[in-house]
Amino acid sequence: MSEEAGSGGTARPDLARVLRLVDVVGIVVGSVIGSGIFIVPATIALEVGSPVLILAVWVVGGALTFFGALCFAELGAMYPEAGGTYLYLREAYGPLVGFLFGWTLFLVIDSGAMATLASAFATKYLPHFVTLSPLGTRLVTLLFIAFLVAVNVLGVRHGANLQNLLTAIKFLAIVAVVALIFLFARGDVANFTTPAVEPFTPGLVSRFGAALIACLWAYKGWEAATYNTGELENPQRNLFLGLLVGCVLVVVLYMATNLAYLYVLPAGAIAGSERIAADALTRAIGPRAGTFISVLILLSILGAANSNILTAPRVYYAMAMDRLFFRRVAAVHPRTRTPHVSILAMGAWTAVLAMSGTFEQLFAYVVFGQWIFFALTVGAVLVLRRRRPDLPRPVRVWGFPATPIVFIAAAVFISVSSLISGPANALAGLAIIALGIPVYLFWRARSGQAGQ
Repeated sequence: MSEEAGSGGTARPDLARVLRLVDVVGIVVGSVIGSGIFIVPATIALEVGSPVLILAVWVVGGALTFFGALCFAELGAMYPEAGGTYLYLREAYGPLVGFLFGWTLFLVIDSGAMATLASAFATKYLPHFVTLSPLGTRLVTLLFIAFLVAVNVLGVRHGANLQNLLTAIKFLAIVAVVALIFLFARGDVANFTTPAVEPFTPGLVSRFGAALIACLWAYKGWEAATYNTGELENPQRNLFLGLLVGCVLVVVLYMATNLAYLYVLPAGAIAGSERIAADALTRAIGPRAGTFISVLILLSILGAANSNILTAPRVYYAMAMDRLFFRRVAAVHPRTRTPHVSILAMGAWTAVLAMSGTFEQLFAYVVFGQWIFFALTVGAVLVLRRRRPDLPRPVRVWGFPATPIVFIAAAVFISVSSLISGPANALAGLAIIALGIPVYLFWRARSGQAGQ
């Protein structure tokens, strides 16, 4: 990579393009597969009841995920730089919209997600093996965050290697769960079709929609791979193929896992299970299943959290490069070639959220806003096709314009559903996003003064 001149004539190192196709796949699969496949199946079964509809929800969710990934791949090939969604929103709608996304990502979305994962690691799953005092739980939470920050500060290659290792282990572990269930459990193929689908009614459509919202939460995370585009070798090719391969692997794994659950448990039992993976695996290997699943979830949590710190700091780095964040956050370490200040800033804020105990409520607030940003980002494909037809597009969305329109409709549906079901949370989320407007004006004024 070349180096660009910084202030005072000194050379400023740039991010290193060292990530490969396998790393994009690792980020996509590792980001998506967290705790969702262990929690969401019960919610979906409770909503729709019929196993045919359960599987249909996962198929539709996978198709929508694939549509979104295609749109992000076109945008990423157009703008092969660090920042991903922030860049696409900036180019399509202006710097304010891009900033509001980055502001919300830093303040709540990814820092809140990482705090949630760190807390769950220490309070819900590690106690299966070790009894922790309240102080010990806090220390484990902080050590969890500090470990991942340190690995990623030392180099994007280190962070990606850890991500690939954790992703491979949990992917193979889930495959092993599916194989063990089908090989050793005494199941019933009648569970795949019983009970039958109830007659079509508006109520059934509503419940299918509610189940789809939960399903898409389990599929979320693939978009984070675009944040590291500035560190990809051959970004136009590797981002597209990485998103494609990663999403396909997740969909296949999710479908296989749900079929395994249904093979040993009827839909009604799945709906009433709080530990569906452990309950299903117990039918195959007995009481040892609880320990196996606890280890698997711990690894899944670690991988999902590592994905947060591996990807999101590149957004804050891009904002700082645009002088819309602390200038120091744009620093790149001369030896490790990582945005180390950005990584440390996110780690510090995540630790504050984790220690304050406010992260779960804050995270609930921004679900509404997250899907608005999703809709706007996919909408950027439509906007830029019209506004900038001259730009090179090494990757083009398949099925345009239907593909982005269908995804946008789904994202709007989720946002409206979130508003109706939890208006207080949705309005609080909008307030958090809106708080970024005066902050944006401050940074714009500051950057204008700096340029004088």
